[in-house]
Amino acid sequence: MRTYKIAVIGGDGIGPEVMEQGIAVLERAGQLFGFAFEWDEFPWGCDYFRHKGRMMPADGLETIRHHDAVFLGAVGGPGIPDHISLWGLLLPIRREFQQYANVRPVKLLEGIQGPLAGRRPSEIDLVVVRENNEGEYSEIGGKLYAGTDDEVVVQQTVFTRRGTDRILRYAFELAQTRPRKHVTSATKSNGIKHTMPYWDERFTAMAANYPNVTVDQFHIDILAAHFVLHPDWFDVVVGSNLFGDILSDLGPAVTGSIGIAASGNINPEREFPSMFEPVHGSAPDISGKGIANPIGQIWSGAMMLDHLGESDAADSVMRAVETVLRDRSLHTPDLGGRATTRQLGNGVASAITR
Repeated sequence: MRTYKIAVIGGDGIGPEVMEQGIAVLERAGQLFGFAFEWDEFPWGCDYFRHKGRMMPADGLETIRHHDAVFLGAVGGPGIPDHISLWGLLLPIRREFQQYANVRPVKLLEGIQGPLAGRRPSEIDLVVVRENNEGEYSEIGGKLYAGTDDEVVVQQTVFTRRGTDRILRYAFELAQTRPRKHVTSATKSNGIKHTMPYWDERFTAMAANYPNVTVDQFHIDILAAHFVLHPDWFDVVVGSNLFGDILSDLGPAVTGSIGIAASGNINPEREFPSMFEPVHGSAPDISGKGIANPIGQIWSGAMMLDHLGESDAADSVMRAVETVLRDRSLHTPDLGGRATTRQLGNGVASAITR
């Protein structure tokens, strides 16, 4: 029997709660489709930081380097600044393991009432591909003359040809696997003088290699508006680290709840493990109440299955998700219901069929 070794980081807030359901669903899929998991759980996160002064051990990355994948719940907690928690755990994993493609599906699922009146599930089905290793989220910068009237803060944005081309290539390759075969580029070359015109230049060059893929591009401000006004226009949307980050939260919001949003931090060359996580964050306001929506974690698990080559099992999990969400009695409070995290998770696990 195939066995996959998975590094599990439940993390903070609701992370461990939704992780429990994600693992249960994947275990059920494995039982039905003939594979197994070896779960290595690591107690890294903000609680670890409070006791150890760091988000993970000094050898943390080496510890998980040879796992088949990383399954993450959430990162962040009260009293610890986000730049400490993210730069201490999440971002080092993404960068050390060259997880340069952040892939976030955006789909209106049946049974969920989205905020956009009259939109049907078939009209919102896109993927945001975010550059995940460079761009606006660089470590280059600093502060001068701190605490004086002359205080200066500088943050550098970094675009390389290698980094830009590889994320654009990933987006075009992904589009070729989808029926519409369309890629939209997020840019802001009318206001950002150097990096965004360069992004546009590389996008045009990459598009020439894929004549069967149609393209368009929008400045990020109007693109955000079109996500709300015309979500049916989009198929694969590719953006820089900052623009992709914003769009990949806006996208799930227009489908009804960020609680269902999934993502994969992908190393396409498979030289390192990829990492799969929900987008919703640690949500400390509802932590411990047992009402967090586990669909984002479960959907991320389905993405992990697909990455591991278990596409039939992944499809079955997603069919189960869509089946269960048609039953409003299993909706958690973020979807307007009263179900618990466990009830929704159990419902999905029970609905998986071969």
